[in-house]
Amino acid sequence: MEKEATIHALREMKANGFGADRLDVFSQEPVDLPRGLLERPARMSFASVAGAVIFCLLAIGFVYFTQYNYPLVTGGMPLFSFWATGVVFYELAMLGAILTTFFWFLRESGLPRRRRLAVPVVPPGAICLRVRCGPEQQDDAARSLRLAGAVNVRELEEKP
Repeated sequence: MEKEATIHALREMKANGFGADRLDVFSQEPVDLPRGLLERPARMSFASVAGAVIFCLLAIGFVYFTQYNYPLVTGGMPLFSFWATGVVFYELAMLGAILTTFFWFLRESGLPRRRRLAVPVVPPGAICLRVRCGPEQQDDAARSLRLAGAVNVRELEEKP
């Protein structure tokens, strides 16, 4: 497939109900696609902030619980003080952000998935468009790809 045919095929596939998560483009050379054509939403920034907030709240709850359930004589000082434990809260919030970012990266990269599809061998100058669909959608996908100018359309089955 050529670049313009690939773009046309991608638009056709999206119009027929195939989401960007079901479409993959492979090539030996970079392929510049129009903005928004194969955008997959990334929620890494939200996950990092949420991880930091959750870890910080857990740290605050743990310190609060510990200081009130095992009270020490502090000579008139408060049992629970944000000033005395602020560094601990900050460090655990950063630990939460780091761990959440790491695990979210693994999740979005697809490494923990059990089913992995092989990367096709693409000859130089060619573009491969892989469409993952069910058996009932194979004929529609193949027809759309041929109409878009695909030269070699093959139907492959996933191996469990």
